[in-house]
Amino acid sequence: MQQARRRDRRPDHRAGAVRARHPAPAFAVEGADVVLVGYFSGKQKDFAALMDAAAQQLTDRGARVVGRIVQRRGVSAGGAGKMALPYSSRTLLSYGKVREAATLCERTGADAAVFLAPLTERQRRVLPGLLGCPTLSLTDAPTGG
Repeated sequence: MQQARRRDRRPDHRAGAVRARHPAPAFAVEGADVVLVGYFSGKQKDFAALMDAAAQQLTDRGARVVGRIVQRRGVSAGGAGKMALPYSSRTLLSYGKVREAATLCERTGADAAVFLAPLTERQRRVLPGLLGCPTLSLTDAPTGG
């Protein structure tokens, strides 16, 4: 005998429910303390220069970079085959790097974590809860003016 299907009471999963898309409020990087987070392939040897350039961009926008986290992918033989994929579609980083970034954000009192890589909508939702501060990608950071 088949069991009756239970109704999914989550509002986003109801049949025909339209999910309201509200853009995240713009975070003003001017005057903010930020942690810079980079995700790089193991083949990319100039990642330090890219991090320096991003830090300079943020400084030019009025932010103060108080810490840096780098996640390298494909450095080992096992990771080389998966270099095009993020460690986690939910967080972009490995679990250990997320914990390391959260600790750094807390220790430095960072106002935001700025990722060099573009973030998906899901990552924008999940990462602030894990890191304890707003998250945005470098391309989303307002230029000020």
